[in-house]
Amino acid sequence: MPLRARRRRRAVLSGLVALASAAAVLSAAPPASAADTWNEVGSDRADPITESQGLASVEVPANSPNRYTGIGTIPFGLLTRGWNHVGDPDASYNGYYIEPYQADSGTAKMFRVQAPGGAWSEYVHTLSSGEALNNSWVAITPNGQWMLAGEWGTMNRLLVFPTPGVNPATSPSANLPQASTVHLDRPVRDVQGCDFSGPTTLLCSSDDPAGTLFGMTKPLLQIDLSAEPGSSDVNGRVTALRQLPLRSGCSGNFEAEGVDYDRRTGTLRVIVLSPGFCVLTDSKTYRFVRG
Repeated sequence: MPLRARRRRRAVLSGLVALASAAAVLSAAPPASAADTWNEVGSDRADPITESQGLASVEVPANSPNRYTGIGTIPFGLLTRGWNHVGDPDASYNGYYIEPYQADSGTAKMFRVQAPGGAWSEYVHTLSSGEALNNSWVAITPNGQWMLAGEWGTMNRLLVFPTPGVNPATSPSANLPQASTVHLDRPVRDVQGCDFSGPTTLLCSSDDPAGTLFGMTKPLLQIDLSAEPGSSDVNGRVTALRQLPLRSGCSGNFEAEGVDYDRRTGTLRVIVLSPGFCVLTDSKTYRFVRG
């Protein structure tokens, strides 16, 4: 999300929370084919303070609850150091959990990692030449050794890093380097989250407001990679699968947010925030299964 839009969103949410308080006082998937579809099977309310940016299902330890990020989940200590935006997180299949952070200015982005035992550590990546400051999402490869991340705006690439805390080449005391690049066969716009549904398949939510790239706004995208990501560049074939649900009691601009694919159940979940005051009342985490 662009910095100006984030400030505006935070201001709106703060005002809406105050209004709501006053009111309370008063009263492993295969590649896509032509027949491949994702059908909506339900939804849950998405809290705009703690579930407004992203989500992740956690396999290890067993019976772990789903994780969410939002402006209300950022630790105060990070805010005081300027890390005031958190994106869509992901959890590895061996229990590591990673949140992407960005600041309003600077020359770096940060990945906050929780080990299976509960300890937290921070890995900072110094921006490469031409790299956008935004740190919208992370997606850990099924083998756990590599992590993809995305930039905001219209992009023809995804960034690949060694997974901090998992890949032995990483250390909290050293810069986290970019390892390689995913080169997309067509541009994508405002990707808010991606998750692996298979070794070479990504499902991504796009907040594209224009609809000129795929003939629809807010599309659910699939990216099929030419090989598993690693230290060498790979190519990605982009397909728009469907438009995300845009339903609310208010009219205006919806915002597609993070995405999660739970391989245990085959369930895909995507957060969509409602316009205006309805961001508090009918924002949803939609659930889908493959048709």
